[in-house]
Amino acid sequence: MIHTKSLRSFAATALLTFIAAQAALAQSVCLPAPRLLTTFPMGGQIGKTIEVTVNGDNLDGATELHFSHPLISAKATTNAGRFVVTIGDQTPPGIHEARVMTSLGISTCRAFSVGTSPEANQTKPNQTAEQAIPLELNSVCNAVMTQRAVDHYSFTAKKGQRIIVECASASIDSRMNAVLIIADPEGRDLVVDRLTGFLDFTIPADGNYLIKVHELTYKGGPHYFYRLALSEIGRDATAPRQPEVESVSSFSWRSEFAPTLAAKPEAEPNNLPTQAQPISLPAHIAGRFFPAADVDTFEFDAKKGDEWWVEVVSERLGLPTDPFVLVQQIDKDGSSTDLAELNDIAPPMKPSSNGYSYDGPPYNAGSADVLGKFIVKTDGRHRLQVRDLFGGTRSIPRHEYQLIIRKAQPDFTLAAWAFHMNLRNGDRNALSKPVALRNGRTMAFEVVTIRRDGFDGEIEIGMTGLPPGLSAQGFTIPKGKNHGILTITAADNAPRSLTVAQIFGTAKIGDKAVQRPCRLASMKWPVTNARDDIPAPRLLADVPVSVGGQEAAPITLRASEAKVWEVTAGEKLNLPLKIIRRGEFSGKTLSLQAFGPGFEKFKQDAKLQSDTDDIEIDTKALKLPVGEHVLAFYGSAVAKYALNDAALILAKAAEKDTEAKKTTKAAKPKDIVDIVVSDPIRIRVLAPKQK
Repeated sequence: MIHTKSLRSFAATALLTFIAAQAALAQSVCLPAPRLLTTFPMGGQIGKTIEVTVNGDNLDGATELHFSHPLISAKATTNAGRFVVTIGDQTPPGIHEARVMTSLGISTCRAFSVGTSPEANQTKPNQTAEQAIPLELNSVCNAVMTQRAVDHYSFTAKKGQRIIVECASASIDSRMNAVLIIADPEGRDLVVDRLTGFLDFTIPADGNYLIKVHELTYKGGPHYFYRLALSEIGRDATAPRQPEVESVSSFSWRSEFAPTLAAKPEAEPNNLPTQAQPISLPAHIAGRFFPAADVDTFEFDAKKGDEWWVEVVSERLGLPTDPFVLVQQIDKDGSSTDLAELNDIAPPMKPSSNGYSYDGPPYNAGSADVLGKFIVKTDGRHRLQVRDLFGGTRSIPRHEYQLIIRKAQPDFTLAAWAFHMNLRNGDRNALSKPVALRNGRTMAFEVVTIRRDGFDGEIEIGMTGLPPGLSAQGFTIPKGKNHGILTITAADNAPRSLTVAQIFGTAKIGDKAVQRPCRLASMKWPVTNARDDIPAPRLLADVPVSVGGQEAAPITLRASEAKVWEVTAGEKLNLPLKIIRRGEFSGKTLSLQAFGPGFEKFKQDAKLQSDTDDIEIDTKALKLPVGEHVLAFYGSAVAKYALNDAALILAKAAEKDTEAKKTTKAAKPKDIVDIVVSDPIRIRVLAPKQK
């Protein structure tokens, strides 16, 4: 007889076996890329030399550890994955990114924090009060959270001392959401923080105290790392904060935009209209969303027809705020009329609705900050109120803002990220993608702009500082649009190399040509499934570009000739497309679309199993104007891929039999669906001949 409980157990086991089998049969998404996932420790003191251990995915051949600042250097040890790191005496404090150079090229990065305080590492279990690790005041401890546990630390302090305890985790690329507690010697909780990882505490009596740290849902493991800082500061001093990585939204604010006008502090109380703080325009106000439900009110005189731009900078400084501005004109009888409501900065591209499936990129480059304008309708007194829409119940003194009211100063900012597309039904990937190219491969990057103060012109995208054998093609962001494309192509014979490149945009503002930098963004963690994680994008400190030099792309698309292809306006161009396959592919066709202004509506299938195919460019249907045009085809293909298969082909082609034999032990091939982008192709549309 089989009991019901046994039947349930059998059914559950069978279901799990079926799910695992289905997962094993599923296609992997994107070719393997080197991803640095952890370093330990996660930082160090300026002027010191430490040993750093690195771990991640596809880090074979990682014999070099690079940092985004040249004053931090590393030498490999005889132990794989370990490096001796020297932090130069003049290294500026802050976050400097770490990456490893692998056989596939440069990896993704990890935040590496540099500061002036002495550092220690968690080297033994500390999950009980008896095991608490003693900390010195004004020091930092690097640690990794244990699953289903609470880490304990101890310190000694005197009555009246002001103590700051901060746990940096998500802000330095960790998966951890920290809970921070200060307890008395008996372990009784005195103060708790579950949101910010920050405690500002005045010691009530001389003695020993405990710090308890755990993950919000008690998760743990190597990806749940943190830096615990313990500081003593003066009663009226500004509380120190550990450096944080920058959110994608912050790209639309640069320090150059700060007004030369000195900031005037807001003067409390100014919540009510009767308490309004008088200011004159233009204005620069430094304020705080504090205490809870704070509304800061300002009044000024303005003239009819004047146009003023208002910017509030807070969320882009890394604060969890949502500023809102209301502008009113004050009528002669003292009543008010709403003139403008200013809220979020709209994303330049509609982001994905769920962060994964592709109805937009999983990058939201908009901001909860304010950037907008109001036009004065009548001479006289006006009122402006600024508040935090999230601040109704929060009293956090560090929630600061900068309020700037100015005449128009047209400009633009740029950010870019590796192109993302839906690669299969139910695809929920949001992968971190280093600029690590295989030979014969082209990577595409989406470039977005936030236009400031009415600037609406065309922006030319460019790139410099590429390694030998690599080339870049920037596609124009058309007038009035907020989105463009950049492609980077590695030649078939590009040597193994690494450089730090620069992406930029050039435009004409008024009668002046200006060039602005473009920040690169990436995911902190490679997310392959919605059930596993939530995408967490951030800006990067620099743009390292590499070629592994040991593996070719499984497929390369390019025109049969590297020339400018000509066609008369209104006619069709049959463009011979060369399809270079370096392995087996599933399917008979490759569905192509095209990057480039004017080619947004292009769609056509190419013969995947053929070496060439003619692609039809219908200039009439696409409404291509006379002149020069650049496009790049893109689509997705499923390849039978095994690591080093392409390297085997390259070795055989070079007749290096010994190298070829070494690569025959590659892993068993598996289906991988990947984004395929062609080399850029130039087309010249000619004016029709006059009859």
